[in-house]
Amino acid sequence: MKPSIYSLRLEDLQSWVEQQGEKPFRATQIFEWLYKKRVTSFEDMTNIPKALRERLDEHFVITTLKTLVQQTSKDGTMKFLFELHDGYSIETVLMRHDYGNSICVTTQVGCRIGCTFCASTLGGLKRNLQAGEIVAQVVKVQKALDETNERVSSIVVMGIGEPFDNYDELLKFLKIVNHPKGLHIGARHITVSTSGIIPKIYQFADENMQINFAISLHAPNTELRSKLMPINRAYKLPELMEAVRYYIEKTGRRVTFEYGLFGGVNDQIEHAEELAELIKGLKCHVNLIPVNYVPERNYVRTPREQIFAFEKTLKKHGINVTIRREQGHDIDAACGQLRAKERKEETKA
Repeated sequence: MKPSIYSLRLEDLQSWVEQQGEKPFRATQIFEWLYKKRVTSFEDMTNIPKALRERLDEHFVITTLKTLVQQTSKDGTMKFLFELHDGYSIETVLMRHDYGNSICVTTQVGCRIGCTFCASTLGGLKRNLQAGEIVAQVVKVQKALDETNERVSSIVVMGIGEPFDNYDELLKFLKIVNHPKGLHIGARHITVSTSGIIPKIYQFADENMQINFAISLHAPNTELRSKLMPINRAYKLPELMEAVRYYIEKTGRRVTFEYGLFGGVNDQIEHAEELAELIKGLKCHVNLIPVNYVPERNYVRTPREQIFAFEKTLKKHGINVTIRREQGHDIDAACGQLRAKERKEETKA
């Protein structure tokens, strides 16, 4: 299988073009064809010399994703199930907000982290995505938006998989979509979320990127977090919080803690009090997430009044907190849910 040209940063493409005996500006032209005009064939790059187009075709592929399922919610949320070249499937979600269109991308086929509330981990990890396969998700959704003269204005890396488990490809993806000659999504309009792979948090802090950073926390203490998220047994909560402090000190940026509320599990007032104590003094924000019901998992939704009580308790302690607006509740909105429903063989344990 030829590598995806979407996996190349502009400087990578410039280097390759020069090796072909061409001027570096040809790489910029190719980038414009890929990301501004969004062509799907090298043959369509009409201002590129024919010999160079042929060499591009010999060495690379323009990754195309086959749409298996496309769901549209009443609120405008769109969920896509895409098929990759090897037959595996991934999910991508387009969410519409007052401030623009946000896309949630996937970084792996399946996931090895094993969170007990998530459908993404059903069937385990199959493989990592190439940077180009992550980029292709954004291009594919942007092409759908082109029909209504809209654009993708922000990206969240929170789909299937653990982004820091595919760190090098993630970094390439971020640099490609952020580049002015690429899709030109501003760094402050991109958010990366991790379940807590501690060494990579330190590494990410040292990258000194302006990307927004989120931690999937979901519990205020080690014992409960280990039950919900087995990764906590390897990367324990106290050490995770140390890594978060390092990130904040190194970058000066705020961290978002994602906290899914599971009925009768982690949603009591004492949990809110404990959470406030855990994160007090940190430059942070808490995003409370009323969980979507996943048939393969036993968790139930926290009652509405309990959600507000949890929020009120955090605010009482001076914690910056919001409740995530529900989107796509009338479609298979939970991460990994559509893939689990449509591709039972792929997600079977």
